[in-house]
Amino acid sequence: MSTAAASTRNTERLMKVLLAPVISEKSTFVGEKNNQYLFRVMSDATKPEIKAAVELMFSTKDKKVEVLSVQVANVKGKEKRFGRFMGRRNHWKKAYVSLKPGQEINFAAGEAT
Repeated sequence: MSTAAASTRNTERLMKVLLAPVISEKSTFVGEKNNQYLFRVMSDATKPEIKAAVELMFSTKDKKVEVLSVQVANVKGKEKRFGRFMGRRNHWKKAYVSLKPGQEINFAAGEAT
């Protein structure tokens, strides 16, 4: 396989790794305290893939986002009752992404500053 085709496929994979930012009271507190951002990621995503995906998605021509570290946590789905039947929500993975000092991600504008 040629390197151009491999890099295209790799870029497509990185575009799918980040599913959504986790916007909650806890994530806001963590973000302000440790300069970290929480993302919901694919369940088979690795730390290097998450790092590359954040740098790819939030870097612009004039601003480059640099990730310092990535920590991941597997979140177990809650058991829920539907009438007399028990069910379970899906398990998912979240990533705590630390940026280098002086950098931030603005989700409202969809860009890094």
